[in-house]
Amino acid sequence: MKKIKIGNKFVGINEPCFIIAEAGANHDSILERGKELIRKAVEGGADAIKFQTYVAGKLTTKTAPKYWKDDKPKETQYQVFDKLDKLTENDWRELIKLCNELGIIFLSTPFDEESADFLEDLGVPAFKIASADITHLPLLKHVAKKGLPMIISTGMATIDEIKEAVEVIKSTGNKNIILLHCIISYPTAPEDANLRTIKTIQTSFPDIPIGFSDHTIGISTPTAAVALGAKIIEKHFTIDKSLPGSPDHRLSVDPEDLKLMVDSIRTVEKALGSPIKRPIEAEREGLKYARRSIVADVLIPKGTEITKSMIAIKRPGTGIQPKYLNKVLGRIAKKDIEEDEVLNWDDLE
Repeated sequence: MKKIKIGNKFVGINEPCFIIAEAGANHDSILERGKELIRKAVEGGADAIKFQTYVAGKLTTKTAPKYWKDDKPKETQYQVFDKLDKLTENDWRELIKLCNELGIIFLSTPFDEESADFLEDLGVPAFKIASADITHLPLLKHVAKKGLPMIISTGMATIDEIKEAVEVIKSTGNKNIILLHCIISYPTAPEDANLRTIKTIQTSFPDIPIGFSDHTIGISTPTAAVALGAKIIEKHFTIDKSLPGSPDHRLSVDPEDLKLMVDSIRTVEKALGSPIKRPIEAEREGLKYARRSIVADVLIPKGTEITKSMIAIKRPGTGIQPKYLNKVLGRIAKKDIEEDEVLNWDDLE
């Protein structure tokens, strides 16, 4: 697996999980809310904050039904997205400026070629491609030619469709690709998360870092994904889950949740440790005092032949190990061995 540089961070083997607070359109076309999302993402410990850059009329027809369930079933995709694409070019420049000032990486998902060009002009260090566009090969090729790393969500995709997308990107000479397992269901039920797919994708693309773009409620699933090898976690993020506007507020983490998720992921990373099974430094005292030794169960006078009735197996583990019991039996005590005394080889002839 190669390492991919995004801004001042690396994604890949032996690197900390890259955590993206997915603000999406949770700014609700309000610049100050976008800025607040950035500030809270920084406080929560995210490595990056990601938005979505689109024009509703270029994204969907005016009659396309929604593919998620909410309390407005007759509303079209266009009616939703048309309310969320109102940030101006100057607004976006203010947002990326604030990210640079606060030291968090600014990312955004373009949904059309013009939006990708604009994001390149803004100075994004990488591009994110939505699951729905993994088969939009012309967009993938257009973005790939820019030479920046590409993070591709794979919701709804087969392995063959992922391979086709990867091949199209690589055909431009761009090999800086990251793949994210994802389920396009809002919210995703835990039983649908299929986290084992992370391993499947990694096996199919061993040279590519694999992550997880999460739509479940809560923080358990993304934390578990890290334990399964996810090198990136992307999680929807909002200031307030009860806000109207963006359909993603309800399935997002809020600032308190984000911090808990980041802390949990960092704890899991520490806990993963080494794959080598051996005693570690923290077990040093346990090796000495929790294991057992052969000990005298009675006073054994000097010159006495050791029999089974004279010994016991007790803690600490500082003497002869229990596995050598048969080698101790029949030996002669070289000195008086007190009751409950740990036996050592120097005590025996």
